Amino acid sequence: MQRRDFLLSLSLGALGTLLPLDAAESAPSDGKAKGGTTRRFHVTYDFDLHNPEGKGPFPARLWNPMPYNAPWQNVRILHFEGNQDLWNLNDDNAYDVPILYAQWKKSERPKKLHIEMEIETQERSVPLKLIEKASKKNLPLPPSVRRFLEPTEHIPTDGKIKAKADELTRGVDDRFEKVKKIYDWVTEVTFRDPKVIGCGTGHAGKMMESGYFGGKCTDISSLFVALLRAAGIPAREVFGIRLGKSRFSKALGKADKEGVADITTWQHCRAEYYIPGAGWIPSDPADITKLELVEDRQYDDPKVQELKRRYLHSWEMNWVGFNWGRDFVLSPKPEQYPINMLGYPYAEVEDEPLDYYLPETFKYRIVSREIR
Repeated sequence: MQRRDFLLSLSLGALGTLLPLDAAESAPSDGKAKGGTTRRFHVTYDFDLHNPEGKGPFPARLWNPMPYNAPWQNVRILHFEGNQDLWNLNDDNAYDVPILYAQWKKSERPKKLHIEMEIETQERSVPLKLIEKASKKNLPLPPSVRRFLEPTEHIPTDGKIKAKADELTRGVDDRFEKVKKIYDWVTEVTFRDPKVIGCGTGHAGKMMESGYFGGKCTDISSLFVALLRAAGIPAREVFGIRLGKSRFSKALGKADKEGVADITTWQHCRAEYYIPGAGWIPSDPADITKLELVEDRQYDDPKVQELKRRYLHSWEMNWVGFNWGRDFVLSPKPEQYPINMLGYPYAEVEDEPLDYYLPETFKYRIVSREIR
């Protein structure tokens, strides 16, 4: 068997040419993430793709989401090696989602890929006074964010979503006041349902139609985003993964005494909304429900309310964001499309998708170590 191996290390500058440029619009007006301590994480991905049928030679293709660069997160080092026959780094899709693509020809050999990254993060918080001041100016929306007012298959803006958004914001003109009304309602009525697989499907329309507000992070973030869009506020889910210990609660991330964590199943979806003059504002309504469930706390518990206040306009950066793509087509085009979202690795073997919710059969592992 002939084996082709490769090694590639990319500088931050080279990687930055690939990653989404409009992420910088998320920054406060001075272009810096506010109030944060810098953290660094060494992250490894290991793939060993197998044929689920377990017999004979097979081809395989893999699309792995990569972090975008922004003032609050940077990929300082990227290195990967494997025995694939073809690979590329691309953002050739409707949302400029950064992807590492690898392809293996039909053969009996194992399909292996190893990725290493050093990721630097900084706590991200946009000051409330800045948001309030900008919102009161009622500035026009820039053309680049208008797409995040549009519906997708999983994020409708009509029907019961529109009716609820109108109900919650009736008589309110200020954009940020609308956000707060919707955020208050979503964080109060939703709850984390541990029976939901992975991060959930994030079908806000079905959630509202059913009246069942249990789910996981993609479900709750998508409901928040759909209501905001229906109220005229640009909003989007941000798919990513937790990297390590939370300084607020073990429910939101943990690691061993060496700072090491197996993060294979730690994918987490957050949200952003846009206020002209303040930019994209970070938020995370879903983690309110996770804190309630894991620590067995009620919504009116002081610790829950403290996290709710923080996550109206900030993210704790023991997490890295990949993208905000929904209902889009990957490149090269897979056999199954469009994809709902790309928070997990996606692979096809014999033109059939592997179940990314089952990493033990998909055959991948992700490990993070905080660099101290």
